[in-house]
Amino acid sequence: MEHTMRGATPEVPMEGLKRTLHGLTHLRNRYLIGIDTIGLVLIPALAFLLRTESTDQLIGRWQVIAGYTVLMVIMKWAVFYRVGLYNALWAYASVQELLLVVRAVALTGLLEISVFFVLMGMLGATGEGLPRSLPLISAMLTAFHVTGVRFSIRVIFALVSRREFQSVRSKPVLIAGAGTGGIAVARELQRNLQLGLVPIGFVDDDPKKSAMMICGVPVFGLISDIPWLVERHDIREVIIAMPAASGQVIRRVVQVCKGAGVPSKITPGLFDILRGAARVVNVREIQLEDLLRRESMESNPDTVRAAIGGARVLVTGAGGSIGSEIVRQLKIFRPAEIILLGHGETSIFHMMKELEEHPVPGMTVTPVIADVRDLERMQQVFFKHRPQIIFHAAAHKHVWLMEQNLPDAVTNNVQGTRVLVTLAEKFGVRRFVMISSDKAVNPTSVMGVTKRIAELIVQDAANRTGRGFVTVRFGNVLGSRGSVVPIFKHQIDMGGPVTVTHPDVTRYFMTIPEAVHLVLQAGSMGSGGEVFVLDMGEQLKVVDIARDVIRLSGYTESEIGIEYTGLKPGEKMYEELFYGADDIEVTSHSMIRVSRHNFASEYRRHARTGSLAPAETALGMDVDLLIEAAAEGDLASAHALIRRIVPHYTPAADYVAEPAEPRAVHPVLRQVHAEGIAVNG
Repeated sequence: MEHTMRGATPEVPMEGLKRTLHGLTHLRNRYLIGIDTIGLVLIPALAFLLRTESTDQLIGRWQVIAGYTVLMVIMKWAVFYRVGLYNALWAYASVQELLLVVRAVALTGLLEISVFFVLMGMLGATGEGLPRSLPLISAMLTAFHVTGVRFSIRVIFALVSRREFQSVRSKPVLIAGAGTGGIAVARELQRNLQLGLVPIGFVDDDPKKSAMMICGVPVFGLISDIPWLVERHDIREVIIAMPAASGQVIRRVVQVCKGAGVPSKITPGLFDILRGAARVVNVREIQLEDLLRRESMESNPDTVRAAIGGARVLVTGAGGSIGSEIVRQLKIFRPAEIILLGHGETSIFHMMKELEEHPVPGMTVTPVIADVRDLERMQQVFFKHRPQIIFHAAAHKHVWLMEQNLPDAVTNNVQGTRVLVTLAEKFGVRRFVMISSDKAVNPTSVMGVTKRIAELIVQDAANRTGRGFVTVRFGNVLGSRGSVVPIFKHQIDMGGPVTVTHPDVTRYFMTIPEAVHLVLQAGSMGSGGEVFVLDMGEQLKVVDIARDVIRLSGYTESEIGIEYTGLKPGEKMYEELFYGADDIEVTSHSMIRVSRHNFASEYRRHARTGSLAPAETALGMDVDLLIEAAAEGDLASAHALIRRIVPHYTPAADYVAEPAEPRAVHPVLRQVHAEGIAVNG
């Protein structure tokens, strides 16, 4: 079918057309009541004539039929009003409105038959001559009348809408995906004329849908058919409407569209739709997250709901990229209270405003501005709110910054976790979920090794208490603050070049909603001490990500340029998710693995004497000394203690300098400092 709308001259005045559409849309109440009155008054007489085929009999029984008609009109009016036939917008009638009509017709039909036979018994001889099939025929005519009147409005509206499409400048579009998402987009385009987009057809790789008609729009063929369809039907844009499709599928469609020389847009992914962040019809520009997203993940919401529903949940780092997404997805499971804890007031303020716009009945949201390192302040928070579940997402995460700020990395990542775990034990928290990083495996950076120590602290507490204290470890998340994608976008906005450390450097990537979805799943299934590791798929070259961002920004690599800067201290060429000695097990979720190698239970060296001691005492004392060394600014002692706690740590540089301002240092720290690297054997 050829498309000739582009450049067409309007055939009807727009103002008149708008008035017509407005009138059809609001044809309710008084108009329909009037039309129904005329129809319902005539129906009994018409039913009598159809049954008897005699006008003489009708005239002879007119008094009885008139009384019967008045009674039926009043009764049917009441039912129609009660059911809601006078409240619907029939210009937009769909299956829901059809069900409304069916309900109204069924109720009036049953009532009419029942009332008829009651009247026959009451009237006796007076009612003789009225055929027993009268109420059945009348009910059928009522059904035809109600359905015909209302859906004729829908038909007229559709015809006027089509004429509008043909009379104004509109952009012909092709919809990739003939499933639920594609159907929703097609209907939205047909309803909203002001969008100026005409759905010409669908493409879908399901051969069963080929040559079918959906919403009056044909399914032309496969995704690979896009190039010739673009040429034949003058397609100006392709809308990708496959919310559950994987990034691989989206990438393929984008490449086909690029080859065909037609721009493409996309509807939101499944996670955005499920968490209420977007509707399936919200078409937008394609983003990098669309090209990398996974296929629809399996989900067990009942498990998460059982763990979280009705509980008091504390989220640290609630204003950050991961913490804020945890909050968004938590509210779906209706906890009794979510405590938003963060050090930065601005991010917590924005999170509060977002939650206020979409409140959850019965759920309390409490903002708390506090530092997880502050034991006294955190005690106040725990005493006041009594959290039952904790999601610990507060941390320093920037590798090269933490290389230059070891004291703060230790106090925030290690001390903050230590404070929270200690209070969680004291106040009976039943479930503690710490967010960790793939950089904690065989760490080469301060950030990675402090996250590894935090893992050991959580695991150690789980061993002692038997509670559900677990760690969830994953790699880079797209779009988080300070991650490569926002940096690349900023560099592109500045005119380039985009900087990459090395052409062969690789990283694991996952979208924030995907990662948090799996965090909630893993956190709800842990019994205590597990290190859950998310399936991040294959590692991707960072330079390939850079090229995708450049292309999606509308530029070519030659226009922006890519510059290689070399690896910074603490950075790896590639990341790892497990230690070599880990005992890896599958879980009930296909994208979550668990490490059973309990390093915390094997930790035996005493922090001061090197003698054997209970695991919790040894680890706890070393951690306390590390925190003290960091607080004193004693980098050499802190560094030595880190290497004692995590022997697999391979630092980028040795720390041998004394504190800038010498202070009273714990005697054990002096000993550790003096021993230096020898402490590590």
